[in-house]
Amino acid sequence: MSLPLTVSLIALAVWGFLLACRGGFWLARERDDRGAPARASGARPSVTAIVPARDEADLVARAVGSLLAQDYPGEFRVIVVDDQSSDGTADAARALESHGRLDVLRGEEKPSAWTGKLWALKQGILRAGAERPSDCFWFTDADIVHSSDNLRRLVDRMERDNLVMVSLMAKLRCESFAERLLIPAFVLFFQMLFPFSWVNGRDTKTAAAAGGCILVRREAFERAGGIDSVRHEIIDDCALGRRMKQQGAIWLGLTERALSERRYERLSDVGRMISRSAFAQLRYSTVILMGTIAGMAIMFAVPPVAVALGTGGPRVAGALAWLCMAVSFQPMLRFYRRSPLWGLAFPLIGLFYAAFTVASAVQFWRGRGGRWKGRIQAMKQT
Repeated sequence: MSLPLTVSLIALAVWGFLLACRGGFWLARERDDRGAPARASGARPSVTAIVPARDEADLVARAVGSLLAQDYPGEFRVIVVDDQSSDGTADAARALESHGRLDVLRGEEKPSAWTGKLWALKQGILRAGAERPSDCFWFTDADIVHSSDNLRRLVDRMERDNLVMVSLMAKLRCESFAERLLIPAFVLFFQMLFPFSWVNGRDTKTAAAAGGCILVRREAFERAGGIDSVRHEIIDDCALGRRMKQQGAIWLGLTERALSERRYERLSDVGRMISRSAFAQLRYSTVILMGTIAGMAIMFAVPPVAVALGTGGPRVAGALAWLCMAVSFQPMLRFYRRSPLWGLAFPLIGLFYAAFTVASAVQFWRGRGGRWKGRIQAMKQT
């Protein structure tokens, strides 16, 4: 068997395996509008939403306004922690304080052992517990706008299914060329790493969460070690998901009830978002990085090269692998209301992600890993 045919068949086998044996990640079936929970009866648990905000003056008012507009029938309040912003974020949030359920804190300087977002969450949690602690914490970001029924539905699902954590993958903005090219694939790759059906399975070890929208039961959260237990994590949401699943069942799904307002106008904007955490996902290992890049080359580069330059068997195998690739992208493209023809661009998209992964490693090696909002947060291990 020739080398071109062998490599093309490997690419086809990889895509066939992913389609058939990876928890149906690509089907995008785990959504909060499917199998919607019945409205819970009786008293609702009390909830405190905690919003870490750093340099979000343009976005925070809409995000916090959507929280204050929740139709939740139980006790509910919102704490915004201004994480050392320099752009008037606190003032934009305080303009909403007349609603009565909002508390805006000026965050303290971050200790070296913490990432910025988690330190802000820690301060919000301390404020929430200063009086009578709530039954649940709702962690959400300052760029996420929620529908008015989102909290009620989150709590209904948590109560009906006896969950310790419910998380939603906020729907990201997908309007600029860079967003249309790269954002649907970002969500698909996340599901490839953490198949939502496995995350939601009670008998599986796979765990994850999406940091833009996480509801946790306070008692289970405290048993898991609280926010201190993940204080140094770059991929803090998934680290928290792992700890919470040790306490009980969790659920993660796609949604259109939580929308991200953050804009990624250029390819480099998406690249910075991805490279912030990509090398952390590989445990800062050069060996794993090399294996990952080799695997991505086989998955994304080999099929189009085999179609363009190969003949006979290699071309057929490459074409079938490319077809599998395009098919795997279709449910996510439908979710984002993008043309199915973007599926043909998946090889190019995959190579962009390979480049962003390498860039993440280079940033880490240069001592600039985990850079976000002016902070370097991925420190070299000693």
